[in-house]
Amino acid sequence: MYRANLWRLLLLMFPLFIIVTACHDGSENSSEYRSSNTLGSPEDKALKVSPSDEKIKIGFSMDTFLEERWLKDRDLFKDAVEKLGAEVEIMAANGDDALQISQAEAMIASGIDLLMVVPHNAEAAATIVNKAHKAGIKVISYDRLIKNADVDLYISFDNVQVGELQAVAVSNIVPKGKYVYIGGAVTDHNAHMFKKGVFNVLQPFIDKGDITVVYDQWSQDWTPASAYENMKAALMANHNQIDAVIAANDATAGGAIKALEEQGLAGNIPVAGQDGDLAAIQRIVKGSQMMTAYKPIDYLTMEAAMIAVKMAKGEKVETNRNMNNGKIEVPSVLLAPVPVNRTNIDETIISDGFHSFEDVYGKR
Repeated sequence: MYRANLWRLLLLMFPLFIIVTACHDGSENSSEYRSSNTLGSPEDKALKVSPSDEKIKIGFSMDTFLEERWLKDRDLFKDAVEKLGAEVEIMAANGDDALQISQAEAMIASGIDLLMVVPHNAEAAATIVNKAHKAGIKVISYDRLIKNADVDLYISFDNVQVGELQAVAVSNIVPKGKYVYIGGAVTDHNAHMFKKGVFNVLQPFIDKGDITVVYDQWSQDWTPASAYENMKAALMANHNQIDAVIAANDATAGGAIKALEEQGLAGNIPVAGQDGDLAAIQRIVKGSQMMTAYKPIDYLTMEAAMIAVKMAKGEKVETNRNMNNGKIEVPSVLLAPVPVNRTNIDETIISDGFHSFEDVYGKR
């Protein structure tokens, strides 16, 4: 599944607002995706860092393997690091903050050269940064920003833009009506960024009285079960009179859609998610989910691998943004997400090898 489409990493050089602007103009196809990513060929770039006599070892502390998306990150990152001639040790705590800290301590003690962290709890993970720095080890915050710590670098997608893409897509179809927002985990900084992006777009509609957000709740630990209960509560409180649903990711979208199905409403109410999970893409084909904000993880993992190995060797790394984490302005590398709906699955998700044609559509 890992593809050498490295030339698309040049997205970093382009303003991240291009896609959002295009969506506001009513365009939900992927022309921006293709035109923004045809600036070179796979041969133009390669996974490269300066050679080293000693083998670099990267530690990767992950929140969970319980969601499809994180299994992809794990496998793609491992493959990219090994292609660079380095080693990687990967551990997942499955939502246990104490276990994640303990696992990070074990990796630090094992003699890793750099630690990359996907925090379960953005605040609690500051302890990991402090422990790594005491051992002289730099820390990269991967996909989710660690709060209130001297993080050395943050790499992710533009998570505010993810929410903006969702809200633009839905408001283009439902410019007036009752909206439900199903958030992610309150402990995850990204969940707050997604929500910020959504309300960046919705607020003018809300101010005019065109849109009313009748239910807005976080989902515990991002679980579909929590999202399902939230959606059931929203439907009950509003006597099933809901016009649109925006969910913080595809897993929570799946939980919301389950509740809609039980009321015979799936497919009648547009639902937006994000991540490009296979189940979500299949729902988009079926018609029960309207769109997903797709984040090409192969680009993220390739860039993260190159940065991690370079930083471990003390080499300079270029960034394109600073993100305030409550303590410092963290040097950051942010990539652009891509809106995907029924019209552009083939030229985005399938063309990238993120999911196969057979998995999406079934055998024909």
